[in-house]
Amino acid sequence: MTDEMNMTPAPSPSGGPLIKDSSTAEFMADVVDASNEVPVIVDMWAPWCQPCKTLSPIIEKVVTDARGAVRLVKINVDDNQELAQQLRVQSIPAVYAFKGGQPVDGFVGALPESQIKDFVEKIVGDLGPSPVDEMVQEAQIVREKGDLGAAIGIYAMALKSEPGNVGAIAGLADCYIEGGDLDLAAQTLALVSREHATDPLILAAQAELTLRLQSAETGGDGADSAEVSELEAAVQANPKDQQIRFDLASAYVADGRREDAVEALLDMIEMDRTWDDDAARKQLVTLFDAFGPTDELTQSGRRRLSSLLFS
Repeated sequence: MTDEMNMTPAPSPSGGPLIKDSSTAEFMADVVDASNEVPVIVDMWAPWCQPCKTLSPIIEKVVTDARGAVRLVKINVDDNQELAQQLRVQSIPAVYAFKGGQPVDGFVGALPESQIKDFVEKIVGDLGPSPVDEMVQEAQIVREKGDLGAAIGIYAMALKSEPGNVGAIAGLADCYIEGGDLDLAAQTLALVSREHATDPLILAAQAELTLRLQSAETGGDGADSAEVSELEAAVQANPKDQQIRFDLASAYVADGRREDAVEALLDMIEMDRTWDDDAARKQLVTLFDAFGPTDELTQSGRRRLSSLLFS
């Protein structure tokens, strides 16, 4: 693992702490003067403020991930009401960015991590990947080289450092799926928060798990050419039998014939889109999630599906 993955926060360029509590008396030194050396984010909060409790750890994480590019100063408005009045704080959490001794930006209310990162990057420039994201990238490289065990170890370390990291959850689940441990894959995907449940990485891992579980329920790890040929012949003999077509699509998936599987399911929808409570459409969506939104087959398949459903 590279040195860049060291999870210890780097000090700021001036040697001061990255995150500190401050007060009215110390504000000039901790914020205004310090911002001449490195940008300073000011978090105005109070112990009774629930949105503050949501926002503060997110800001702290983004600042820590920036590894010295910015500092965070936290001000309890209950203990520093005069300063809050000087800054015209009317609602909390209130966040200000200082650079070159002057306030340059700010916002009020709790925001998600992605927007906090955007806010900081407007002040300091591109932050690049966080240390945990670097670990996830390293795990992906290791996995692609075929060392599944090492990849699992790195993903697990990333999750220990940041339990909700989507890339780590999806990557670890993918490893367990690839290794055949579907129960552990399901347990891993259960760690994802409701907020990130529809992330494409999570949807892809969940879809792949669903396909593997479906294959396990049918009693096999895959389909051989003889089985596929038999089902193709059965479709020829019984072209209106939707169940046989569905079984053929499943066999195509098991045999790695993605395009044939998509075509078979689309043909089913064209014949009878409501068969078995929209089973073909639901299976198509699962396949598209597993392939990913940028996959050419996903894009072309979605276009044809839309034309069938809305024609």
